[in-house]
Order: sequence, then structure tokens, then C-alpha cells
Amino acid sequence: MTPTAQRASSPERRKSMSAEKLAAQLREAIMEGRLVPNQRLVETDIAEEYGASRGNVRIALSELTTEGLIERIRHRGARVRAVSIEEAVEIIEVRSAVESLCASKAAAKASDEQIEQLRAIGSTMSEAVSTGALDVYADQNRQLHTLIIDISGQSTAADTIRRLRGQAVRHQFRLSAREGRPAVSLPQHLAIIDAITDRDPQAAAAAMHEHLSSVAEAIAKSD
Repeated sequence: MTPTAQRASSPERRKSMSAEKLAAQLREAIMEGRLVPNQRLVETDIAEEYGASRGNVRIALSELTTEGLIERIRHRGARVRAVSIEEAVEIIEVRSAVESLCASKAAAKASDEQIEQLRAIGSTMSEAVSTGALDVYADQNRQLHTLIIDISGQSTAADTIRRLRGQAVRHQFRLSAREGRPAVSLPQHLAIIDAITDRDPQAAAAAMHEHLSSVAEAIAKSD
């Protein structure tokens, strides 16, 4: 392709991202802390950076506003919503109720293959803590919770948890980076895995509740 043809096609490429994909990328940026609380989100800048049309930017921002990740300020546009410690604790408490249900359902439904997946995640998490690989631990943590929700087959719960998780994720990220925290949460995660692999719904729900209650308590004690 000639340089002229490349220039001619680049505007089309820049505006090719769908609203759904853009919302997913912005959501990920917020959850990973690349977009920080109270940061302004300018439509033209987003359109240019992510290669999306202004219309798709508006749709994506509207979706994330509905999810509680973004807020619109009159006459000032959109910005990443800041979640207080108090609200983050409330969010984790709601998640505890919903994810405990998912853990219970997962214990009743898990296939042999899914049980092996859970055990593999537990082994990787244990190794990550012993070697200090906190990024690996955090990744496996997310995979564990996602897998449990998938096994449970609770689609309404999955959507609710996804929205809640996004809103409180910055506080959880800070918590996970706290010295000694993985050593506290690892036994809790392993207890959840053991209960599900033992196909014990009551124990699975209790283990999940204990884990997320611990998370809420630790966040409440944050500065």
C-alpha cells in the first residue's frame, strides 16, 4: 500500500472501534488503575486515542455511567467516579452475598474437569505466594472468582458482580498490594476451592462469605 493510500485509509481505521469494545477497554483501564478517580474523560481525546467515532464514545461512556464507573458532571462532562472507602465496603458486602450463592451453586454443579481447573488455580496461587509473584497471584485471584461464577451458571449474579467489582476494584487493588495480604487471603481462597471440589455447597458459601468479609474488613481499616 502506498503512503497516500495509507493516509486515506487511516481515518477509517481510527474510527473502526465499536462502542462495545471501547467500553470494555475503558472498563479495563479503570479497573487496572490506568484511568484514576476524578480523571476527566474528554470525548475527542478518547476518540483519537482508542480509534472510535464520537458517537461510539458517547455510547461507551453512557454504558459505564450506568455501571457506576463513570459519572457525568453538569457543564463539565464525564470523569472516572471516585468510590469512598465506606461505599467500597458496602459493595464488597453485597458481593459477599451474591458470590456466596455462586460458590454454593458451583459446588453443586462443578464437573470433574472444572474441579481440576480449580485445583490448578489453587496450586498456582500457592506457588505465587511462596515466590512473591504478586502479579501472578492477582491474576489467578481474578480467574478463580470468574471461574466460580461461570461454574455456578448464575447469569444475573455474574452481571451484578461484574458491575460491583468494577466500582470497588481500586480499593481492592491497593489492598492486594499491601504487604502480607496474599498470605492472609491464600488460605481463604484454598478453603473455597476445597469446599467446591468436595462438592459441599454449604461449606463453599461459608468460605466465600468469610473471604469477602475479610476483604471488607481490611478495606474499612484502610487510610
